[in-house]
Amino acid sequence: TLGANCTIVCGCTIGAFSMIGAGAVITSDVPDFALVVGVPARQRGWICACGIGLPDASGEEAELQCPACQRQYRRAAGRLTALAEIEI
Repeated sequence: TLGANCTIVCGCTIGAFSMIGAGAVITSDVPDFALVVGVPARQRGWICACGIGLPDASGEEAELQCPACQRQYRRAAGRLTALAEIEI
């Protein structure tokens, strides 16, 4: 999802199911499921495929579950991966 008036610098990749805040300036690649906001844009959290913010878990590696749809994700090495295939 791209917020109103966001700017994406040439060559940057926007990951699947990521969410870009309104007015954000994207200067580097955005990982899958990331929530980014600001100028320049910085990651502020993780988003489920259904669009709901995922609860923050401490530690480098964690398993996260969406409070709305119950999808499960694994966070490791700065990336979030769905534990089951997501139908579009």
